[in-house]
Order: sequence, then structure tokens, then C-alpha cells
Amino acid sequence: MEVNQEVVVVVIKNIKNKLLTLFCLGNIVVGFAQIDENVTTYKKRVLETTEVDFLMSYYTQEGSHAAVTGGVGNEELKDITPTFIVAIPLNADDVLTIDAGISAYSSASSSNLNPFDISGASGNGDDDDDDDDDDRRENPASPVIGSPWVASSGASSEDVWFNLTVNYSHSSDDRNFIWTADLGFAAEYDYTSIGLGGGITKLFNQKNTELGLKAQVYLDQWNPQYPTELDSYTDSNQDLNTGYFSGIDILNQSGQIINKNAIDAWSPFKDHLVTEKGRNSYSLSINFSQILSKKAQLSLFLDLVSQSGWLANPMQRVYFADRANFFVGNAANIPNYTSSTNIDVFQLADDIERLPASRIKTPFGMRLNYFINESVSVRTYYRFYMDDWGMKSHTASIEFPIKLALGKFTLYPNYRFYNQTAIDYFEPFEEHQSTSTYYTSDFDLSKFVSHQYGLGIKYLDIFSNFKIFGLGLKSAEIRYSSYNRSDGLQANIISSGIKFVSD
Repeated sequence: MEVNQEVVVVVIKNIKNKLLTLFCLGNIVVGFAQIDENVTTYKKRVLETTEVDFLMSYYTQEGSHAAVTGGVGNEELKDITPTFIVAIPLNADDVLTIDAGISAYSSASSSNLNPFDISGASGNGDDDDDDDDDDRRENPASPVIGSPWVASSGASSEDVWFNLTVNYSHSSDDRNFIWTADLGFAAEYDYTSIGLGGGITKLFNQKNTELGLKAQVYLDQWNPQYPTELDSYTDSNQDLNTGYFSGIDILNQSGQIINKNAIDAWSPFKDHLVTEKGRNSYSLSINFSQILSKKAQLSLFLDLVSQSGWLANPMQRVYFADRANFFVGNAANIPNYTSSTNIDVFQLADDIERLPASRIKTPFGMRLNYFINESVSVRTYYRFYMDDWGMKSHTASIEFPIKLALGKFTLYPNYRFYNQTAIDYFEPFEEHQSTSTYYTSDFDLSKFVSHQYGLGIKYLDIFSNFKIFGLGLKSAEIRYSSYNRSDGLQANIISSGIKFVSD
């Protein structure tokens, strides 16, 4: 699945986490209000009743630098992500949380894993494109065309990602020490992931100081899907007269039909694709939180992340400046290849994206929340990131929760700024040299600046007066964000969250 990491991971998942954080803050306020400090024999339960969160987001984007087609082409994408989170109190000290969700998307870029045919043979987890051959043999007179600007209707144009995480937490009798353990599984048609982790949290100074440590491991496995032309070339034993290319004309840069048996005919730059199907990630997170005063709270965090294995995306094409270009389709549109007016010619890939087999990431940052008055507070966030691929980034955000006169409603205007440098191995379409060891044209790894503007509204009913199927409505929230970055990518996301509690 080819998606923009900085957009989807940061925008969608951070909004999901933000919704959960806001719900939890509301419950904490209620919980503290119910504590009678003079009662010492009563141990308050960590979670009084079962809580159910339903989260939903709808994301759309448009852009012109599709990574699957080598850094040029249609990036239109739509994604809907429903998620259920159920927190169950097992006793006074222990809580079991189950987080289950799916992400269903349609992607113009990913559809062009196989841009040449509308049969839909480029996905469904198969490693070959035999259906393409069958369709063409049934109708050999039909032209074979494709374009990075036109979405194919192949099976890789749509996919569903599934995630299930189970978390167990235990709090000490004085609630000053908490340990957690979690196990998760995620899968889509070309990728599976198993995650496990645990953490400890210690509270000091009458719970005004908090120190946390968490470790996480992800053991991932590729079921690699390749661009049709590269996969077919391998399957046909490097013979352009058999398999997919049988009966298909291959054109040179001038639009002339080439001799497939010539020594300078099209061939991939390397004769091997993915050599290591595993990808492992290990992370260690340290966080520190301090209540500075009745109005201010400061949090600091540091993450250390190590990744190893096949870290590139086998779906993503790369084109070299120092190799001849070859095409399939309408020769007249070759001069317009990088323009959206090109609807019927496609350039055969030189190779897939290749990146180092290890990566070290080091983000660290801070949060500062300040209570201005009973109606307005401010939440700020800053993060600096660096890794050994040469990328550095800065993230800064600010949010102003504003309580409305009705008391139960809060507005959340917010803004987020982000910029990053390119990794050492990035070059745009057809600017790589074949002498390079590593290369990518994924603009998510390029230099850019982005801005995100958002507004949300939340309803909080601390007494849960509104009931549905025996569950009380605790809170409801909806948010909208507009995202744009300097390479032309634009995105919009609507997210919502509803929390219920059992009687």
C-alpha cells in the first residue's frame, strides 16, 4: 500500500491519539472531583466502568508526485478508518484495553502498480500478472496503454488494512506505579506486522512528577508486490518475446518500436528484487512530566528507534538519468509524459526503490500546557527529529481549547507547522544516477514544508444522561483539518470520536 507517511501516520493517527487524550482528560477531571481526601480506607478503582470509544476518520488527498510511478503522477487517495476501543476494568487495579480498527482506501498511485490493464490482475497478494496475459490473449487487438496520471482499475487500487491491539495495565495500591504490556497484529495484502511491548510509569511528589519508560518491538513481513513490467520480466526469464510483453510494442524515447532482441533493448537495471522480506523495528521511549504550577504542566520525551531489514517499498519505481527510456502506449504523448495531459503512455521502470538495510531514528521534544482561565487554555508541542539517512525535521503545534458559555461544549482551533530535509538517497523523477547504491523518488522523503489548520468541537456529559442500548454517552467530538505542503500535496481530514460508559 503506497501512502504518504508524513500525512497518514502523523495526521490520522495523531488525531486519533488526540481524541483519546481529550476523552481521558475529561475523565481524570471527573475522577479527581470524586476523591475525598479524608477517606483513607477506600481504594478508588483505576477505571470505574467499561468504556467504549468509537473513532472514525475520512481522509482525502491530491498531489502530483506519486511514488509508485517514480515521483511523477496522480496521488489522489481516499481513506476511511473506523476504530473501536474498549477498556474493561478487571478489578480495582487492572484494566484490559482492546483496540480494533480497519483502514479502507482507494489510491490512484497504488493502482498503477499495473498501469497497463483494467483487468485488476496486479493485486490480491499474487506475485505474478498471469491474468494480464489471459486478458490480452482474449482480445489481442485491444491497445495496451497506461499513464501515471490515470488511475488503473487494478486490484491494487484498493486495499484494507486491519489492526488489533490488546493492552493490559496494572496500578499499585497507591497509584504511584503502573506497568503495562501490549500485543498487536496488523495486516494488509502485501504486509503483516506483529508488535509487542511494555512500559512502566512512576509518579512522585504527590503525583506532580511523572517518569515513564516504554519499549516496543515490531516484527514485520513483506509479501512483496512489484511493478508489472519488472515482475513480468523476471517471470518470463528475461525474454521480452514471451509472457506479458509478447505481442506488445516497446517504444524508445523517439517513439520508435524497438527490436526486443537487440542488446540495447529495455531491461531492468538489476536482475533481483526483494532479497529480505523481513523488517524489524525496536523502540525505547522515555518521558518526563512535571506540574509546574496550578496553571502549567511541562512534558519532555525522547525516543530511540532502530530498524533493520528491507526498509524500501518494492511497489515504488525509480528512473535513472543515465539510462535510455522505454515506453508502452501512444508514442505521440511521450514528449508530454510528465504532464497530466498524458493519458495513454507509460514509461517502463529502471528499478524499484532501494534503501539501506538499517535506520536509526532519534526524535525528542516537549509539551507545555497552560491554563489561562476557566474558559481558555493553550497546548503547545515541539519535536525535533533526526536519523542516519540524513533527514532532520521540526514539528511545532499550538491548540487553544475554548469552553463555550453552555459549559458542555469546547472548541479546539489548532495549527501545526512541519518542515524536513531530504534523505541522502532522494532525487526526483529521472535525476538519479545508476552508479548510486541507494535511491528513491518518494517525495515523502524529500525536502518540504507543510501547514495544517484545524478546528474541532467537543461535547462532554460528565453524568452520562443520554443513553444508547444501556450505555451512557460520556463525550462526543468532531474535528476538521486542512493540510498542504510545499510540493503541492493537499489533504483534508474529518475525524470524530464518541465515548460511552456502561452503567
